[in-house]
Amino acid sequence: MKKEDLTIVKIGGKLINEEDKLNKVLDIFSEIDGQKILVHGGGREATTMAEKLGIETKMIQGRRITDAETIKLVTMVYAGGINKRIVAQLQKRDIDAIGLSGADANIIQSHKRITDEIDFGFVGDIDKVNDARLMMMLNIGLVPVLSPITHDKKGLLLNTNADTIAAMISMAFVSTHNVHLKFCFEFPGVMYDMNDPLSIIPELTESQIPEMVQNGTISKGMLPKIKNGFNAKSSGVEQVSICGISNLLDSETATTLI
Repeated sequence: MKKEDLTIVKIGGKLINEEDKLNKVLDIFSEIDGQKILVHGGGREATTMAEKLGIETKMIQGRRITDAETIKLVTMVYAGGINKRIVAQLQKRDIDAIGLSGADANIIQSHKRITDEIDFGFVGDIDKVNDARLMMMLNIGLVPVLSPITHDKKGLLLNTNADTIAAMISMAFVSTHNVHLKFCFEFPGVMYDMNDPLSIIPELTESQIPEMVQNGTISKGMLPKIKNGFNAKSSGVEQVSICGISNLLDSETATTLI
């Protein structure tokens, strides 16, 4: 039986913060044919809100340290304001979107991250994705919009990296769909020089990563995208790309992980 196409797009960074960019990316997302899922971050907006409320923001390796006050904040910002704003904008474009956190319908179950080196606080590492529930939504024409809040089935909400969520959802569908995973942000792809759009790297192999991290070409928030992208690719996701608004529909001009 022929597999159906499924496109999973993760957006973040300035695409969330700046209204004109968000409108543009949602315009283009609305044009994507076939079944689709949108995953969003929103770290910068959470940081801005934290500053207003006097809550200190701590980041390590591009990931937020989430204490008890911060999990309340990011739940409000991610699963509340940002998620519903995106859903409303998609409805405006005649896309029948449904906004979800990982706790809704038990979509994404995680456990609190435990490491010897860093206490990330209320940060979740994903245990399983409820692809059957997501497929039910897709099959009745809904477009899920996932915020980066998951749960542990014990009553705790957990802040979970949106790049990881997008990758894990894509991997959950490889047996039933031709999956295309796109990490979309304010740049057109991975570039040797972030000030030069012409320096985009068209194809990226995993063996290139250590040197690019060492020389600073890949750093901070790009690291989770790259790591999760290669995890998805090695798990059978058909296409993984890192792109911007202008090439969201044209992966050939983006950075493709091979």
